[in-house]
Amino acid sequence: MTWTQDADRLLTDLDREVVRLSGFGQRGTTGERPALLVIDVTEAFCGDRPEPILESVKRFRNSSGEAAWDAVEVIGSLGETARANDVPVVYTRGMSPASGLGPGRWATKNSRVAEDRDSQHRIVEPLAPQDGDVVLDKAKPSGFFGTPLLSLLIDRGIDSLIVCGCTTSGCVRATVVDAFSNNLPVSVVADGCFDRVAVSHTVGLFDMNLKYGNVVDSSEALAMLAGRARD
Repeated sequence: MTWTQDADRLLTDLDREVVRLSGFGQRGTTGERPALLVIDVTEAFCGDRPEPILESVKRFRNSSGEAAWDAVEVIGSLGETARANDVPVVYTRGMSPASGLGPGRWATKNSRVAEDRDSQHRIVEPLAPQDGDVVLDKAKPSGFFGTPLLSLLIDRGIDSLIVCGCTTSGCVRATVVDAFSNNLPVSVVADGCFDRVAVSHTVGLFDMNLKYGNVVDSSEALAMLAGRARD
């Protein structure tokens, strides 16, 4: 079942009519010089191996379980295609406890914050950054907040983003909203994103597609990357 079918099951007849009348959800522009942005695909959110979420979350409080590893396979293909076509690959990851910044407001929203370890902020091995990739550390959900991401994109002449990673309703959505706020066209790869709560994933995709960008599947994203080789 596709994310659109999942979303449709959640909508009431009134919701559908509101969307129809509002004008939201039309296809947006995509840009000519994209970068692939991989959000927080670390052990903290994936665990250290594929396993059911109820097992993985016992050891990694933010884990999305098997859904994460399904997306990891998709993201790997996106990264390979991006590099083959000279499209920049940019990773974000959470700031480690060793940074000294502390958990901030996260400490008020999760009872297991003290379990976090530096090792959990490693990007999972199948997606290990390659030469030329960029890795940015961040302390808050958005990849733009407190990082040099925007200046990096400007410096490299990037005019759009193809976004994947996690969590769909959290850091992915926050990053997409900030990209939209900076007038960057965004494509969100539905099967390259994941969330620990299924309804959050579906509603996150629906909301982003409605207002902030285009939600696409990996086949379309791969075609975009293959057809947008940079000078």
